[in-house]
Amino acid sequence: MRYLIFTDLDGTLLDHNNYAHDAAIPALELLHQLSVDVIPNTSKTKQELELIRDDIGLTTPFITENGSAVYIPKNIIPKQPAETEDIGHYWRKAFCKPREHWIELLSNHAKHFQPCYTGFSQMTAQQLSEHTGLTLKQAELANTREFSEPLLWHGTTNEHSEFSALMRKAGANILKGGRFTHVSGNSNKGLAMVWLTALYNHTKLLTHQTIGLGDSYNDNDMLEIADIAIQIKSPVHDFPKLSSNNQILQSTLYGPSGWSECITQIFNPTKERQHG
Repeated sequence: MRYLIFTDLDGTLLDHNNYAHDAAIPALELLHQLSVDVIPNTSKTKQELELIRDDIGLTTPFITENGSAVYIPKNIIPKQPAETEDIGHYWRKAFCKPREHWIELLSNHAKHFQPCYTGFSQMTAQQLSEHTGLTLKQAELANTREFSEPLLWHGTTNEHSEFSALMRKAGANILKGGRFTHVSGNSNKGLAMVWLTALYNHTKLLTHQTIGLGDSYNDNDMLEIADIAIQIKSPVHDFPKLSSNNQILQSTLYGPSGWSECITQIFNPTKERQHG
């Protein structure tokens, strides 16, 4: 059986507080030995992903901004896939309209709610750093968004529900993540995962089973349709409810420790039992 692993980053492969991935290194090394591709599927931007991939040692495709776009290194798939653009070292498949469209939509349709949120585009790198714990450089990269506008919500839960309904009526998709509310198109991590898996199956002439790992509500679209869904324990909220009939695992450990725990359980169960 061939597997593709699609993983969220913040709170999943990366620690919720310090963004470290050290605890997942043994599991990542195991997957490398088994030639199992690990594909980031995250709310992060292309520029953030390029640095993180280098740090982790990944050379695989990646999915940015909650499924807004798939980036495929040309050395992975040399022939340009249908419906993709040539973007430097990558083929890019975009699933929604650019960021400017969503900022304009907010300006035109959400004036009443403007006291309730602060958009990424309104923040300085210093402000972003304070709200996220990122360094100034990392905060700058987080604001290089191409297809979405994250919002720091100041309003009430009821106001958020009203805002979400209004923006959906205007044509936007509203996704509540671990720290921010994301305004973008009707793309999601699950749709991007399905598209990339189909491309792998076609180009590699193999059928791949999918494993999805995530810790937050914005991972549900991916986890609901993954062949194996792995929910990583979060220090800030309970496991989001899933309705999938596929296999679901839940970690007992947080973040990258939980990531390693569950991956080892699947790919090296003997070792997991010895350490369990």
